[in-house]
Amino acid sequence: MKKIIIPFFCAVLFAAPAAAQQVSTVPAGTVTKSKATPKEVIDNYIKALGGKDKLQSVRTVVLYNSVTAAGLPAEVTMVTKKMGNKFKSEQSVMGQKMVQLFDGEKGYFEQMGMKKDLPADKMAELRKSKVIDALAYDPANYSSVSVESLNGKDYEVLTSAKGKFYFDKATGLLYKTSAAEGDALINSYMSIEGIKFPQEIEAEGGGQKLTIRTTKVVLNAEVTDADFK
Repeated sequence: MKKIIIPFFCAVLFAAPAAAQQVSTVPAGTVTKSKATPKEVIDNYIKALGGKDKLQSVRTVVLYNSVTAAGLPAEVTMVTKKMGNKFKSEQSVMGQKMVQLFDGEKGYFEQMGMKKDLPADKMAELRKSKVIDALAYDPANYSSVSVESLNGKDYEVLTSAKGKFYFDKATGLLYKTSAAEGDALINSYMSIEGIKFPQEIEAEGGGQKLTIRTTKVVLNAEVTDADFK
């Protein structure tokens, strides 16, 4: 079976809220300098997700996803548990299980009984992560903010050594990420207890095209350190 490991974007899982219709003021294919700072873009994003106080009140998250892709014999189901900077994602398809785990210090991939440690640079990055990914965004990591037009809409674009991050100027929400590992588009968001999560993501990378759909999100469930052993 073809190896499927979904990057925890990520994660980065919900139905988009109503937003004012916006007409792009930037010609398609052009890039202009934004008047906003990286901090302003990130602050707007956190506000759009539900606000800093509400996001910080989340101690644990359990995400239930389905993954479809051309060439897969069946739909992949995925359950991801998060607590602090720890996470465990279990993916199942036709009786086969794949695990991606990070215990706060180190982590691994496991498939068909074979384990492989996460790359050192990935583990260093994950140590800085938060249970709600947006809270880990650091304005100091972004070298510039530009404005780009995609499909007739304007986006504030943060650029870093890791890639580019496109935020909808009308809603403040993250729409697209583009990095060496691949691209991801968040097609819709859903709201859970006043906090927005991506509902449908289209991801492409490593020769794979995936559609990731969130079917359920549980906040502040009974997740403990034992779940990351």
